[in-house]
Amino acid sequence: MPILVFAVLCSTASVAQAQNFSVCHGYSCTFQTKVFLTGADRARIASIMAGGRGSAEAERSAVRRAVQVFERRSTQVIGVTDRPKMDFGKGRQRGQMDCVDESTNTDHFLRYLQSAGLLRFHSVGRRDARGSFLDGRYPHFTAVLRDRSGTLWAVDSWYEPGGGLPDVMRLAEWKGRGYGGVR
Repeated sequence: MPILVFAVLCSTASVAQAQNFSVCHGYSCTFQTKVFLTGADRARIASIMAGGRGSAEAERSAVRRAVQVFERRSTQVIGVTDRPKMDFGKGRQRGQMDCVDESTNTDHFLRYLQSAGLLRFHSVGRRDARGSFLDGRYPHFTAVLRDRSGTLWAVDSWYEPGGGLPDVMRLAEWKGRGYGGVR
């Protein structure tokens, strides 16, 4: 019996821990601000995700809206609204995020959804990147979901201001984009 109680406490603690995030901003995680999801935030996110239980496509749509809620909460706590994309030479500005910040934050949030049992059709993959300067593109990073068939999906919130809906598309399609800063 003590082992079972310990296992339950550990699983509860890991989900509780996942509700607290160190949100990166200022370009390449120059600054990190603690963001705590309130009970109302968690309930809203759970409700959004419950609407995506019908299919993998519905779940990806729900993930878009849940990321939006998380980003709005984050920018509220930081006190600055992130502008879309980034301004070269404007690093170290509190609240402004480059793709490293955005993909790191989104990855952590997706892992929260996974640990809370809110993902049914997807698991969180490793962050990925496209562009290498040599191919005419600036390096750009994204968070990744993997569906049950093994298809990888980019979850990229960089093109919108903080709290905007992220792009969710097949990673292979996402990798072929991004020339000249265009989606």
